[in-house]
Amino acid sequence: MDPVVPKPVDAGLPRRAGATLRGALPTPRRLIAWLFASRMVLAVATLLGASLVWTRTPDVSFIVTISVLLAVTVTAYGWWAVWITGRPYGNVFLVTQAIVDVAMVTTLVYFTGAAASPLSALYIVAIAAYAILLPLWAGFAVTLLASAFYLVVVLASGATLGVGVWGQVAVFTVVFGIIGALGARLRQAGAEQDTLEMELRRVRLEADDILLNIRSGVLTVDGYGRLAFINPTAERLLQISGATQVGLPVLDQLKHRSSELWACLVAGIRTGRKVNRAEGAIFRDDGSSFPIGLTTTTFERDTAQQPSVTALFNDISESKYLQELHLRAERLEAVAALSASLAHEIRNPLASIRSSVEQLSRSASADGDDRVLANLIVREADRLSRLLSEFLDFARVRATRFEPVDLHEIAIAAAHVVRAHPDCHPETELSVEGRRTVLDGDEDLLHRIIVNLMLNAVQAASTPVHVSATVGPALQSDVPRGTGIDQPIRLQVQDDGPGIPEDIRERLFQPFVSGRPGGSGLGLAIVQRAVDAHRGVVTMDSAPGQGTTFTIYMPAKWTAEDEI
Repeated sequence: MDPVVPKPVDAGLPRRAGATLRGALPTPRRLIAWLFASRMVLAVATLLGASLVWTRTPDVSFIVTISVLLAVTVTAYGWWAVWITGRPYGNVFLVTQAIVDVAMVTTLVYFTGAAASPLSALYIVAIAAYAILLPLWAGFAVTLLASAFYLVVVLASGATLGVGVWGQVAVFTVVFGIIGALGARLRQAGAEQDTLEMELRRVRLEADDILLNIRSGVLTVDGYGRLAFINPTAERLLQISGATQVGLPVLDQLKHRSSELWACLVAGIRTGRKVNRAEGAIFRDDGSSFPIGLTTTTFERDTAQQPSVTALFNDISESKYLQELHLRAERLEAVAALSASLAHEIRNPLASIRSSVEQLSRSASADGDDRVLANLIVREADRLSRLLSEFLDFARVRATRFEPVDLHEIAIAAAHVVRAHPDCHPETELSVEGRRTVLDGDEDLLHRIIVNLMLNAVQAASTPVHVSATVGPALQSDVPRGTGIDQPIRLQVQDDGPGIPEDIRERLFQPFVSGRPGGSGLGLAIVQRAVDAHRGVVTMDSAPGQGTTFTIYMPAKWTAEDEI
């Protein structure tokens, strides 16, 4: 789909600042065209006049005919050079054309009365035109040439150089002075304007490039609810085709996609209200949705019209996810502190209770029922003691020492531990894939992470499963944005088991949430805290009957700044 880009700067700029300057005088090409057309008219008129006296003064008519043919030839070459080839013309070309025009006017003046010829005013026209086209020095040279030709014509006709003749030369000079100064100022202003236009065009192109490539969606709606601009990111997020929708009403379609975005645009059109850092959601045709961050601004171009509104929005799913991870880590930290306190407070009294009950069951006065009840109390006390030990393990998740370790070797050792666990089915397949991967970490915590993930996969399946742990470097683009993980290392534990029930999937890393009967629900909470201790992030992907994949990203290096 072709991107829709804003109107080029050429379409609007010259009509304002440039229109006054460019409208004051014709453009160089247009002025040259007028000169060429005027020259051809004079040439045709001169040729017709010469033909009337051809038989009476053949020498004069021949000279005039040669002059006319030369003028036609030079004009044809000039037309070809300027409009056919399109090559840029310089001062030499213009001076040549000026000489031809002055010579043509001189011929007409000579044969129409010299000093008394009414066509002497054509010198002024030529001087004025080339004063605009040429620099001051070249225009002044043309003025001197015209004055010299005029004086030669006057002398050749036998007249004297009287006050009238010198007055005509003075008029030539004054006209050149006025028009030349005005032309120089206008050329300077035009050059400055061209520079400004080029700079604005460059800025516009850079702005277009930014709008077309930024990761935020940009959408502009005019005061009538019609789509004025949409960049490719917005097209992708909203599933709207800019190529077909620009210029058409779009508010109803936006209301279906995102009611929050629609409400902000409508508020901007009706009241001019701007929205800063709002949140909403976009719904797709397949029923899925994702959150967006939203900002709008208004542009009032005409007080008689309603303002256009521009919205900037972007998908904040990853930032929301990271925010949830931070909240999860804070909750786990609080629960860990509480668990450690409770475990210490309960463990000693529980041990005393167990010991006392065990002694009572061994006394001579205890009968059979007393012994059965005592054994029940001892078993439950042992179960509570094991649970308290898990509480303490959860509370003691701390990175005590960071040093270079090989995550691949740790994964192999963890697989051996899980293989020896009583809950591991003999036909369960455990594998470790990848290669030597060194990172700065706490070996004990990394070992517990892999053991807990692999053991959870084994215990969640009632039948033999295949559990694999894969380690290796990760691409920076694979890591969720906003985590700040440099030189990422990836640890992935995947199984083909039954998957995680959907009702507990969102709460899976919370303490005491378990998907199997008898589970304490602390295994994944310990994993989460151990990953946090390594400044990493853990993600989970699961579907019923299709297995579960846990992916952990951790930085390869531990820096001094990370200890703060």
